[in-house]
Amino acid sequence: MKNESAFVHFLHTLHLHRDQSYGGHARIDEHDHHGAYEIFQVSTVNALVEGLYDGEITYGDLRKHGDFGIGTFNALDGEMIAFDGNFYQIKGDGRVNSVDDRIKTPFAVVQFFKPNLSVEINECKTFEELAQKCDSLSSGKNCFYTIRIDGFFSFIKTRSVHRQIRPYKPLNEVTRLQKEFEFENVEGTIAGFCFPDFTQGLNVPGYHLHFLSHDYLSGGHILDCTIMRGKLFIDHTSNFHMELPRKKDFLEANLAKDSRNAIEQAEKQ
Repeated sequence: MKNESAFVHFLHTLHLHRDQSYGGHARIDEHDHHGAYEIFQVSTVNALVEGLYDGEITYGDLRKHGDFGIGTFNALDGEMIAFDGNFYQIKGDGRVNSVDDRIKTPFAVVQFFKPNLSVEINECKTFEELAQKCDSLSSGKNCFYTIRIDGFFSFIKTRSVHRQIRPYKPLNEVTRLQKEFEFENVEGTIAGFCFPDFTQGLNVPGYHLHFLSHDYLSGGHILDCTIMRGKLFIDHTSNFHMELPRKKDFLEANLAKDSRNAIEQAEKQ
């Protein structure tokens, strides 16, 4: 992990060229220099794990980089999900609000979503089965994947967290007290990403997905789900851009720790 700080700095300015094909089909004009297909990320998951919950970028600015994604809010005030250009906040008590452009985020990942692939899916009994289905459709383990599912769920388990008060506790301590929600026979949309293992510390390796019901009354960070039927959309890219905070607490934080266990506790349990 000694080289992670240098790696973060490297990714801060790196723009990888998007793979221009999926299954042999051309996808993007080689002269597109506007980052239209890149995944755009604010800060690192290691910073969030360490309790750095105050951000600099507003959601108004974030919208310029994507119309689809997931994240959180200043003071860790709930879970964010965005699709079709609309951004939503699932509060710690489960309430769903539209997101004001003036609100800031300490961590978010967005993209202008234009899927490479769409397939009908039937009964995935667990989150693990859903991940395996997505894996079977991937073009390789070292790309970035954006995931959307519109479907009917016989069961879905989510969580959200309440707004925190300084001094902030680390993320895995906060999520021990998280509010969990269980829903049955609900229609809704899943949005999120699958990041490669080599991005450990920068983002959550593997699948990180959020949910919003079609009646806009419930949602959150997905812990488990059973999908009866739905449509899966996947967008894959090798184009990734990160913006790092300039705040003193971020610049002086020790982000070189091995965060694997903390991320597993906070994000996947």
